[in-house]
Amino acid sequence: MPVDLNTFESIKERFRNADVDEKIEIYTTVQGLSVEQYKELLRMFPIKYLDKLERAMS
Repeated sequence: MPVDLNTFESIKERFRNADVDEKIEIYTTVQGLSVEQYKELLRMFPIKYLDKLERAMS
């Protein structure tokens, strides 16, 4: 079931304020996001930790 806009805004705010480990937790556990919503979160993710996110996703 797709995430509605208000819910996504809430997720985005949590993501924005989270530390790297929390960002990874949110990114890898939240369900129902569209590809565009995942991309939007990814744009807020610190690039130097992308390898850590990749490892968490595999």
